[in-house]
Amino acid sequence: MAQYRCEPLAQAHRRLLQQFYRIHGSAMRPSGEAQLWVARKPQIIAGLSLAPVADGHWLTGLFVDPAHRGRGIARALVDAAQAHGQGPTWLFCAPDLQRFYEGMGFAAACALPEALNNRLQRYQRSKTLVALHRPGL
Repeated sequence: MAQYRCEPLAQAHRRLLQQFYRIHGSAMRPSGEAQLWVARKPQIIAGLSLAPVADGHWLTGLFVDPAHRGRGIARALVDAAQAHGQGPTWLFCAPDLQRFYEGMGFAAACALPEALNNRLQRYQRSKTLVALHRPGL
């Protein structure tokens, strides 16, 4: 049995996720329009944002406390968040993280919603990113 729980984080408590990212030196930020999710033990040990896009969601800000990595927490958190949403999930990642996400059931995105495609093109002007997709659960 997991010794943590995955749950949505109310927007009123978004500062807790901001603090979690900051404490760990992460440049990530919770997306304003997104549903925020955390894994707790009881303190936050992982977080992510799921923003609505097209008929699915865009996953950003997935971060697990380094002391808790390698235990399946990232996958459990993504699964819990996606199970509460409708439709597929897309994300952008650095090429060296592609295998990590493929292990969670993501695959190269053959097509992106227009809003994400435009965003990816902008981001790729300054860095190399891979677009991935996972069908809805």
